[in-house]
Amino acid sequence: MTLTIWVDDWQMQCCGESFAPGDVVSWTLLEVDPEDYADIVGGERADEIDFREEHHGQGEGHTPTSVEVVSIVEVHCRYGVPPGATDKANYPVPGTTVLVPVKAADGWAKARPDVGFAGYLVTARRASDEPEDAAIPIRR
Repeated sequence: MTLTIWVDDWQMQCCGESFAPGDVVSWTLLEVDPEDYADIVGGERADEIDFREEHHGQGEGHTPTSVEVVSIVEVHCRYGVPPGATDKANYPVPGTTVLVPVKAADGWAKARPDVGFAGYLVTARRASDEPEDAAIPIRR
């Protein structure tokens, strides 16, 4: 069984460790609402996201899960102030997603025209050295 895991750019840049396909990583996986990622990755890809990786405060009390990285895709999108917004904060602009398969992730990505790096979509599977009854969180 494969999982799709969202890894934020800022989490990796802050204190994440590089990874590549074939690597076994130990991550705290938190359930997500795919709708939260629709503007960043598009609705269809958002529906594939099972978990997000968290290694800051929100992951407290969750047991890390060992997974083997299968593939990595950089996610880039344009950011802008939505029409009619009063707070002038930038948000992902729907329909501007650029997906780039990569051989490794270190939190930094090559600049692309008109879009900013947002994070990674990581396909992974439970690590073979985990006991058979090891719990991968169940998506509700």
